[in-house]
Amino acid sequence: MMSDLIDLKELTQTDFERLMVSWGQAPFRARQVQKWLFKGATEFNAMTDIGKEVRHLLQEKSYISQLALLARRRSADGSEKFSFGLSDGEVIESVLITENDHYTLCLSSQVGCAQGCRFCLTGRRGLTRNLSPAEIINQVLAARSLVGKRQAISNLVFMGMGEPLDNFANLVKALTIILAPWGLNFSYRRVTVSTVGLAHLIPALGQAIRVNLAVSLNAPNDALRSQLMPVNRKYPLAQIIEACRAFPLPPHRRITFCYVLLQGINDTPSHARELSRLLQGLRAKINLIPFNPDPCLPFKRPTPEAVLAFQDILIQKHYTTLIRESRGADISAACGQLAGEVQRDIPPVIH
Repeated sequence: MMSDLIDLKELTQTDFERLMVSWGQAPFRARQVQKWLFKGATEFNAMTDIGKEVRHLLQEKSYISQLALLARRRSADGSEKFSFGLSDGEVIESVLITENDHYTLCLSSQVGCAQGCRFCLTGRRGLTRNLSPAEIINQVLAARSLVGKRQAISNLVFMGMGEPLDNFANLVKALTIILAPWGLNFSYRRVTVSTVGLAHLIPALGQAIRVNLAVSLNAPNDALRSQLMPVNRKYPLAQIIEACRAFPLPPHRRITFCYVLLQGINDTPSHARELSRLLQGLRAKINLIPFNPDPCLPFKRPTPEAVLAFQDILIQKHYTTLIRESRGADISAACGQLAGEVQRDIPPVIH
């Protein structure tokens, strides 16, 4: 049974070395195998510098997990959305965003999401389950394989399906492998974890691993935020701001605060001034995201004039404030639009 075998992408290097010793092999075999795994090897026979006896042992006791590509859609702006099938028939989505000289990959951390934010399609479907560390890592490996050598994927953002901190242990393990020189070898400066504000876990993330933090605010006061984001009833803004102050920031780094602008809801000058007061004293930058409309959601995109006026107020208050035009809206790949839309006749994960 596959469930009796070990998914090698779930192992840290230390764990893998101990496993190889328990199998009567030298510890360096683990390093050899991991080199192949994180270069994208999909079968043991491709590991040509490892003897047949060891490859046979690996085949008997472990496997190399992969995601099944179900759909690949390309936007007019060059971004792409991948729908991946998991071993239990569930679907997740990842988005590849084209930049001038590199790619940014937007990763999912859960199947669905439990947070229920009113402006997000993922939240409408609810939470099915957490992703394993290997399922998170395999999104990167699959995207690398699909991209080939045209451009490098240098940036990762955990802003896809799910709330990353709600899958804390698996997230940290996946990040450990993503950042490790023996793993995927990403720079922590180029990896960002986004959260709706699970305040008790924000400092814990920074203590567990070094990454960039993005907090999805979307309202400058508790009354409005609780209407838009149910999580605010458990973790109000004062707790979130306190948690952000406790997040261990490296020198010259800032926390990104994301703010989805909804026409007539949270996009007025008074909201901008209130937001500037809320973030006072924090090492912060602000990303403004004009809402991406969808027939299933009861909100409208703000006018360009309202967006610019909101930005101008924050800039006058000395905040670095960027307007982030979401990519891939024409293929339902923009912020808040991921919903795992391929749901039927899913082939199994390839082992």
